[in-house]
Amino acid sequence: MTGWLIELAYSLMFTLPGTPVLRYGDEIGMGDDLDLPERNCARTPMQWSTEPHGGFTKADKPVVPVISEGPYGYPHLNAAEQRREPQLAAQLDGAHHPHAEGSPEVGWGDFEVLPVRDPAVLAMRYDWRNNSVLFVHNLSDTPREVDFSTGLEGPEGRRLVNLLSENHSRAGEDGRHTLVLEPYAYRWFRVGGLDYLLKRSDIETPPRD
Repeated sequence: MTGWLIELAYSLMFTLPGTPVLRYGDEIGMGDDLDLPERNCARTPMQWSTEPHGGFTKADKPVVPVISEGPYGYPHLNAAEQRREPQLAAQLDGAHHPHAEGSPEVGWGDFEVLPVRDPAVLAMRYDWRNNSVLFVHNLSDTPREVDFSTGLEGPEGRRLVNLLSENHSRAGEDGRHTLVLEPYAYRWFRVGGLDYLLKRSDIETPPRD
C-alpha cells in the first residue's frame, strides 16, 4: 500500500498548481538518519542497490554514512528493488511528469476545480491555448464512483483520452462522465483528442465558459 500512496502523492505534486520540487531519494521513499547533525540527516547518499554503501560509492567509508539499518536501510529500500515493482518503475523513470506526457497546460494554463460531490475525490482541469487536460485523484482508501462534467461546451468535452492507459471515457447523454476509481487511484486525461497540437492557438484566448 505504501507504494500506491507514494505514487498518488507524486501524481498530486505533478498536477497541482505550482512548481514540483524533488530531492533525490524522494521517489523511492528514502528516510532520514536522525543521528546525524543538522541538515546532514536528510543528506544521506542515494540508495541505488543492495551493494555495499547502497551502490553509491566504492570507497571504504563515505563522507556521510548510508542508511543501513531498519525499514529505511538500503538492503530493504533502494532504487533497484523498486524498479521491480511495476507501479513504481514508471515514476522512477520520470514518465509520469505532465510535461513528459505532453501537457504544458499544467505549467502555463489556468485551472478550475470541478464539482464531483465527493470530498474524497479531487478533479481539476487546466486550460491553455485552446487545449485542456483533466486530472482526477481518489484520496480515499476505498473505491469511489464519481460523476462529473468537464465544464466545457461542444464535442471536445464529451471525450476524455487517458494519457496513462487505454481506459478512456466518453460522456453519457447528459454530457457527464462516470469514473470508478480504485483506492488511492488517479487518472490523467486530455480533453477532446490527441490532435491537440493542431488545435493549439498561437495567441492566448479567453478561457472557455
